[in-house]
Amino acid sequence: MDEAYHRALVSGELRGCQPALMRLGLSGLAAGYGLAMRLRSLGYRCGLLETQHVPIPVISLGNITTGGTGKTPFAAFVAQWFRDHAVRVAFLSRGYGADPGAVNDEALVLNQLCPDVPHLQNPDRVASARIAVEELDSQLLILDDGFQHRRLGRDLDVVLIDASNPWGFGALLPRGLLREPLTALRRANLVVLTRVDSVSVDQLHSIRQRLERIRGTGECVETNFPVRRLVNSLGETAEWSSLTTGQVAAFCGIGNPTAFRGLLARRGISVADDRFRVFPDHHRYTREDVYALREWADQLGSPVVLTTQKDLVKLDLPQLNQSPLWAVEIGTEIHVGRELLERRLGEILQRVEQDRTPGDP
Repeated sequence: MDEAYHRALVSGELRGCQPALMRLGLSGLAAGYGLAMRLRSLGYRCGLLETQHVPIPVISLGNITTGGTGKTPFAAFVAQWFRDHAVRVAFLSRGYGADPGAVNDEALVLNQLCPDVPHLQNPDRVASARIAVEELDSQLLILDDGFQHRRLGRDLDVVLIDASNPWGFGALLPRGLLREPLTALRRANLVVLTRVDSVSVDQLHSIRQRLERIRGTGECVETNFPVRRLVNSLGETAEWSSLTTGQVAAFCGIGNPTAFRGLLARRGISVADDRFRVFPDHHRYTREDVYALREWADQLGSPVVLTTQKDLVKLDLPQLNQSPLWAVEIGTEIHVGRELLERRLGEILQRVEQDRTPGDP
């Protein structure tokens, strides 16, 4: 079952007897998955499963659902905040979707956004953490996609929730998109709502209310990912104002393609269905994919083609035949809760400064 079909199925978009029976079957699988996750959580609480710690602070950035919530730009924001305070930072991630011996798309983008921050990718993130401490002399680790990776201890557990689909259609995998029961949010030290500009004030209020019922507090940070500019594989840049709707086609292979399309729409670029293509998350583009994209662009009359930075770093092409290919570079904007965020980051910074040895930069 591919991602697009699964999302349409669990969201209820697909109607009829067969989809209903499939959802019933997925509910049974979700019950088993939920039991396994609860037993795993109990194992960590009782000490049957061991959490290992390293001698420097660890910040975990994670999700409660599958799909993209904006961890990559937010990770870059957090890393840059600490770099501005002269802290030596390293990223740790599993490397999901990477070819053997290579790094994945998220690492390639983070290398562009934070070129002075090393990124270690290894399914054994405890081993990576020790390398970062012992060989790279890191002072702070940022653990990517770490909420469910509880083997490595953390000093700040941050969960990102996409405001456009906060609860994963209200069910655990595979019936919905939830990785854990929502009660797991009580483990989080900080909740960050992303893409808050994509929902109404009433919807945001409803999300905060539900967070308060789950966690005992609705306090959270609210963020947007505004467009900064366009970039291409040659390192050239262009202003967003250079685009017009009639010129544009777009494609992506990310966890939340609807969010990318919505971002374009909010910036005045409405992309018709025949001008928008979706690939699976972390898609590895083949030569056949490139040929198909070139043919598609030619059939549309050689428009400007937009994609995400995660897709562009894998394609590494400045154009598709006669169609210029640009990635939309986004940043992180704190809409609400900057003081809360900086207080939590400041507590970690204080730990780093206490651990500095004399003469340390």
